[in-house]
Amino acid sequence: MERILVAAVVAAFVVALVLWTQRRSPTAAPTAAPTVPAELRRSDFDRPEAPWLVVVFTSRTCGTCAGVLDRARPLESGQVAVEEVEVQDRPDLHTRYGIDAVPLTLVVDAAGDVVQSFAGPVSSTHLWAAVAEARDPGSTPPGCTDEE
Repeated sequence: MERILVAAVVAAFVVALVLWTQRRSPTAAPTAAPTVPAELRRSDFDRPEAPWLVVVFTSRTCGTCAGVLDRARPLESGQVAVEEVEVQDRPDLHTRYGIDAVPLTLVVDAAGDVVQSFAGPVSSTHLWAAVAEARDPGSTPPGCTDEE
């Protein structure tokens, strides 16, 4: 009987110690929103004369980035330049624009103003609708943008 009592006291002590340690452990820091530049220097990118630029900031180590780039590529046209900026190839641009998370997709007008941004994965529907809306405001059907 005495052994059972000692085992129960030890077990209660261990449980109390575990609970006390968990409460004292720091909680995870809140995740900050990625840095999104307000404007880009169009001469930093291919086809600066194109009225629109879709730029996808990526990394070779990012598993999501290739899919985002695959969804952006079909937007390439005479009016829309699409460019990937991989951190390993162009760390200067990631640094200049404060890019701290990938994938980051930006829709940029001829003046270099960022008119829409997507941090993380983006669907083809949302990306294509953002470009359509930027090019022709009011043209996007309800439900195709994040603002709906």
